[in-house]
Amino acid sequence: MTHTRTQLNELLAAHDLGPSRALGQNFVVDPNTVRRIARLAAVGPDVPVVEIGAGLGSLTLALAETGAPVTAVEIDRHLVPILTEVVDGLDVTVVHGDAMRLDWAELLAGHPSWVLVANLPYNVATPLVLDLLADVPAISRMLVMVQMEAGERLVAEPGSAAYGIPSVKVALWATGRLVGKIGPDVFVPRPRVDSALVEIVRREQPATDADPDELVSLMERAFNQRRKMLRRSLAERVTPEQFEAAGIDPQDRPERLSVQDWGRLADAVHPRP
Repeated sequence: MTHTRTQLNELLAAHDLGPSRALGQNFVVDPNTVRRIARLAAVGPDVPVVEIGAGLGSLTLALAETGAPVTAVEIDRHLVPILTEVVDGLDVTVVHGDAMRLDWAELLAGHPSWVLVANLPYNVATPLVLDLLADVPAISRMLVMVQMEAGERLVAEPGSAAYGIPSVKVALWATGRLVGKIGPDVFVPRPRVDSALVEIVRREQPATDADPDELVSLMERAFNQRRKMLRRSLAERVTPEQFEAAGIDPQDRPERLSVQDWGRLADAVHPRP
């Protein structure tokens, strides 16, 4: 049983609480939506799930219904005791902590591979997803609900308006796609924008074996001046000979380059031993 709008509002009122604007809280209050998310996450018994921003447990309950063991992370100390009470008796471990500062190696030590499922607030969604991809290999798959604009940026293809730094970083470590759209009416409070469901599946190996730090450094420098041609934005880093060796047109702009293109450029600038 997961929360309806009435039940969630009653739960908040009973504890004299409301959604925190500072924490970007928008609680899902539609059982069909959270069950849809759990279904798309393709989790079940013996598939450990880590949920970030569990809130009052709407999605947590739907994930637990699948039989999956759930580790539910919540930053709001006021919600943690309520969440603990909501999931009492279920295979759910509640953790009070900030996902941006957690010791992920310690938290996930019990299993070699995890699925992350989360309704992420807009202010942490993109940096958190990118940090976890780069630094937490135990998370093999993600299904995250984010604002539509953020979701589009995470999975954009080269040449599209949404393509940028997040797109390249996701493509380096994983494959990503939009798998659903969520309207604002299923949240309390009601956001002003639609949300996207984004599936991200970690690659067995990065998309390129170039030095990832060099790749990211070059790519970020170029995108931070994305209106300039590469020969201008990267003039202090890349020589004409290196552009030629990488097979990159120096008159292109950064949004034209795939992650593999960035890898060849990084290799040309910083050859592997």
